[in-house]
Order: sequence, then C-alpha cells, then structure tokens
Amino acid sequence: MENQKERVKCLIIGSGPAGYAAAIYASRAGLKPVMYQGLQPGGQLTITNDVENYPGYPTGINGPQMMEDFRQQAARFGTDIRYGIATSVDFSGKPHKVTIDEQKEIEADTVIIATGASAKWLGLESEARLNGSGVSACAVCDGFFYRGQEVAIVGAGDTACEEAHYLSNLCSKVYMIVRRDEMKASTIMQNRVKHTPNIEIIWNSVTDEILGEHDVQGVRLKNTITGETSEIAVKGFFVAIGHEPNSKIFQPFLQHDESGYLKTIPGTSKTNIDGVFACGDVQDNVYRQAVTAAGTGCMAALDAERYLASLEDH
Repeated sequence: MENQKERVKCLIIGSGPAGYAAAIYASRAGLKPVMYQGLQPGGQLTITNDVENYPGYPTGINGPQMMEDFRQQAARFGTDIRYGIATSVDFSGKPHKVTIDEQKEIEADTVIIATGASAKWLGLESEARLNGSGVSACAVCDGFFYRGQEVAIVGAGDTACEEAHYLSNLCSKVYMIVRRDEMKASTIMQNRVKHTPNIEIIWNSVTDEILGEHDVQGVRLKNTITGETSEIAVKGFFVAIGHEPNSKIFQPFLQHDESGYLKTIPGTSKTNIDGVFACGDVQDNVYRQAVTAAGTGCMAALDAERYLASLEDH
C-alpha cells in the first residue's frame, strides 16, 4: 500500500511551460523537486497545433511535442514527475501541506504553483471539434496562420478588443461578434476597434454554429433580438471571452484578484505565504504566453532555492 504521507523539499503543482521550467531549474539546483502534472499534463499547449513564436524552434513545433521536450528535459535532471491532481492545500503552518487525489498528503518546504488558466469556451460541439483546426483562444499565438484571410472573434471586453486589433494587422477582415448593443471594454479600446477600417462589429449576435467539417469555413450567427440567423465565411474563429485561473484550492490562503489570479510580489514569484511561489498563467492575466510562463517558472525555482538557503542560514 502506498505511503499516504511524504515530505519533500520542493513540490511543483502543474506541468505547462512554467511548471517544467521551474522543475528544470529546481532539479539542477539540487532541490529534488516532485511534480504533479495535474488534469492536463503539458497544459494548454497540448491543445495547440503549431507554436512558431517560442525562441529556439526556427521551423516551429507542435504544442504537444514541445511539452514532451520540456518534460524530458525536466526528467533528465532528476525531477520526479507524477500523475495526480492537487485537491486541497493547507498553508496555515509549516511545512506546507498539499493533498493529492484526495488521499495522499505531501508535506513540502516549498511549493511552486504552476496550475495555469483555462480559456472559457462557448460550449458548442463544433467549437470543441474544430479546436486547433481554425478555432483558437489566443490571437497572439495563432493569428499569424490567418494572414490575409477573414476571421471572426467573439467577445466584448478589453482582451477581445486588443485581440481584434492585433488580428486586424494580419487579416484582411475581422468580424467582431458582440452579444449586446454595447461592449464591456474601456472607451479607449472600443474606439480603437471602431476606428479600424477592416474590423466589422456585429452587434446583438451570438454564435449559433461554427461551420466546417475538418476546418473552419464560416460561422452561423443568431440575432439576439430578431432570432434571425445569418452566415459569414471565415477561416479562423477566435474566442476571447476570458480565462479562468486554476486557483480555487489556493484562494483561502493566498491573495488573489477579483478574477482569481494569484497575486505575487512585483518582480518576484513570491505569494503572501513564505515558501509558496506562483508562476505562469495562474498569476499572469496580461501576457499569457509560453515564453513568459517559462520565465516566471525559472523565477519561482530561483526564489524557492534562495528561500531554502535562507532557512539553512538561520
């Protein structure tokens, strides 16, 4: 029977670019990190076909392969990579306690949280089926593949406006689908999209269906006032209705913003609890890129190493 309690120096929760980068640095520093991969080993990049904006891959790489490369590199330096999900935590005392799969308790001197954020989706069958084949939740990641083509984006907040404007520099036409007759975005962002000639805002509309068998060919829209449907031909469909940080189990102990993103001391990965660090998209609602996540993963491992060294000094 598996031992239900274990003590470790460094526990990493999550396995995207942030978690793996933290693991590489922590294992090279001799912290003998234990990583639990979570619900989606490899994180959001495992549902990204082509990654062309990560330095070091001149011809690009697909997301799952990139995450496998990260995993192998972390394992090579001795990271103990395990399947399992952190289901509860207790950061009220030392050592920090993390329960895995509701049964095994890990006591950790340091905890690095790299649980990421999940894109919010519309919930359509066609959206799930065509995810990665024209459907995306990241314009900065995937807009490049639709150069000179017509695309649609759903959303009405600042992020949607920002991504629509980003796409307008690449695509011949951007349809912005807005549910009501107004946006939630700040005035300056609204004005930016309204004054961009190749962005067309379609008001009072929701996505009824994404059209296409193997890739996106168009979108069927439904008018929220008249109930009438119409179709537009597009090659790319971007969902920009927000992200949900995977931070619920940590919120009773760690400071977070109103959306649930964990707060870190600026310029560090430190949370309000000594010995607990956060990196990647669970604490970054601005950039949300693989390269920035990996950078903060490196920071978290270095912060954890320095924290442990300071304990030994005392």
